[in-house]
Amino acid sequence: MAKKSEKDKKPAAKKEKPAADAGSGAQDLPASGPAEAGGAEAAQPIIINVQFIKDLSFEAPAGPGIFSLMQESQPDINVNINVNVNPLQDNIFEVILEFQASCKIKEQTAFIFELEYAGVFTLNVPDEHLQPVLLIECPRLLFPFARNILADVSRDGGFPSLMLGPVDFAAMFQAKLQELEKAQTGGGEAAAAPPN
Repeated sequence: MAKKSEKDKKPAAKKEKPAADAGSGAQDLPASGPAEAGGAEAAQPIIINVQFIKDLSFEAPAGPGIFSLMQESQPDINVNINVNVNPLQDNIFEVILEFQASCKIKEQTAFIFELEYAGVFTLNVPDEHLQPVLLIECPRLLFPFARNILADVSRDGGFPSLMLGPVDFAAMFQAKLQELEKAQTGGGEAAAAPPN
């Protein structure tokens, strides 16, 4: 019985120490901040809930004749990229990468490609960082997947893979901010619309 009581005392002593530490740790949490506490929100400021193809269109209006022209002339490829954001709930946003690509060979349209690739993100970031995260970091996370779709679909359409280089989403964000500033100083109606 003495052995049992010693065993009972040891676990009880071990249980008391963590309880005391947890109490003091809980008091220190607000002062030390969530990063030191290792909270889940601090560890994951950006959570990707789902990502998906929202819209996809590929047309080769000049096929099959355009394929013989491909060997005679270099294609002229134009790609436009845009980012749109839709708030869904508190801290949950849909971020959409929009691609519009066209290819011409000897003034004939070889293909027209439109893709909207979207992701739903939960963000645990301060409000002052919300726009840069939505318009720079979230698109940066989606881009490799959209790039693969563009390459695969253009290849499956009978053309060389459309391989996009890295996109500077930070520069795109800065350009939108500058457009907004110009609109505000010019007194235009577009000043009311935030960059998205």
